[in-house]
Amino acid sequence: MDMPVNEVRELRWDEYDSHQHLKAASKQAHDRNYKDFLIVDVDAHHYESEHYKEVFEYIESPVMRRNAMEGLKRGGRSSMLNSEVGYQDIGGRMTRHWLRKHEKVSPDRHRDVGTTNKWMDAMGVDYACLFPTPMLFLGTHPQVEVEVQLVNAYNRWLVERILSQEKRIISMLYLPFNDPEAAYKTVKEFAGKKGVVGFMITSPRYKAVHDNAYMKTYRLIEETGLPLSFHAAYSWNEQSLALQNRFIGVHALGFMWFNMVHMTNWVVNGLPERFPKLKVMWIESGLTWAYSLMQRLDHSYLMRTSDCPALKRKPSEYMREMFYSSQPMEMPEDKSILEATFKMIKADTQLVWSSDYPHWDFDLPSVIYDLPFLDETAKRNILGGTAAKLFNLDTTPVKNIPPVN
Repeated sequence: MDMPVNEVRELRWDEYDSHQHLKAASKQAHDRNYKDFLIVDVDAHHYESEHYKEVFEYIESPVMRRNAMEGLKRGGRSSMLNSEVGYQDIGGRMTRHWLRKHEKVSPDRHRDVGTTNKWMDAMGVDYACLFPTPMLFLGTHPQVEVEVQLVNAYNRWLVERILSQEKRIISMLYLPFNDPEAAYKTVKEFAGKKGVVGFMITSPRYKAVHDNAYMKTYRLIEETGLPLSFHAAYSWNEQSLALQNRFIGVHALGFMWFNMVHMTNWVVNGLPERFPKLKVMWIESGLTWAYSLMQRLDHSYLMRTSDCPALKRKPSEYMREMFYSSQPMEMPEDKSILEATFKMIKADTQLVWSSDYPHWDFDLPSVIYDLPFLDETAKRNILGGTAAKLFNLDTTPVKNIPPVN
C-alpha cells in the first residue's frame, strides 16, 4: 500500500522510518558539524495516548483506574480525558502524526525510547526533554482529582518505563497544579529521580501562580536547584479565544496568552524577589511575546510602582533573568528585528533551543545555527550549552547521526 502523498510517494506506510523522514535534517547535521558540540532539545513530545493502558495501570484510585481502563474501550464521551478541538495534522497532510506508530524499533526497550532516539539522532540531538501531548490540556479538566490521579500515574510511568531506560531522554515532570498540596508532593516524590531535570506547569489553566498555597512548592523546587517551567498550549474554550473561528488564530494567540498571564502575575507579585534562586523557564510561546510584554510592563510600572511594592527593579530586568525556549521561533524578513529580540531577552545566556518535534510546527537546530548575527559561542550556548548548565548534563556529545545517501 503506497502512502497517498507526493513527498513520501516512494515509501510504504508500513516502512515509515524517522531517519528517512528527517533525511534533510540529517544532512544539515552533517553539513554543520553538529557532531562536534552538544545539542539539547528542551521541548520534545511523545503521544502518551499510544500507551494509555500502561499509564492507567499506575492510577492509585481503583475506581478511577477502572473508569479510565473502561474508557479506553469506547472513547468519545466515555473517556476520562477532556479533549481540545484542533487541527494539528492539517487534515492528514502531516503524515508522521499517524504513521509514527508503524515505525519499526528494537523490541529490547520501550517503544517510545526507540522512536525518540531515532529522531534525536536524525536531527543531531544529544538530549531531549520529553513532555506529554494530550495531557497538556489536563489543567482545564473540570475534576481536579482527575488531573491529580492521571498526572501522578503518567509521572510514575514516565520515570519507571522511559527515563530509567535511556539517559539521553530527560523530563521536567508535570505538576498537578490545580491541587497545591498534590503539586508539593510531586516535587517531594520525584526530585532526584533519574532523568528528572525539573518540574513543569501546563499553562492553560485558571489558577493564580501567586497564590500563597504554592509558595512552599516554589521554595522546595528552589532548594533542589532544579528549574520550573511553564509549558504553553491553547484552549479554544477560553472565552476570548472562543471568538476565533479558525484554528490558526487560536494557536497563534493561545500559546502566547496563557504564558503572558502567568508571567505578569509572577513578576508584578514579586515572586522573583521572593525566590531569587529559582530558575524559571517559559516554553513554546516563541519570543516576540516576551519582548512585547517587557516593554508593556515597564511602561505601566513606571507610572504605577505602588501596585508592585515587592519589586526593586523594573519588570523587564527580572524577565531578562528567566529562560525562554525558542520554538516556535518567529522569523521576520527583517532579521534586525529578530536580533533586537535576542538582545532584549539576553539570548546568549537565557535562550534554549527546542524542536517541539513531532508536532506540525517543529524547528530544527538550524533555525539557531544559521542566524547571521550570532557568533559561534552564542550558537553553541543556545543549542545546548545553557541547557546543560540548567539540567546539569554531561557536555560530551553522544549523538549518532545517521549517514545520508
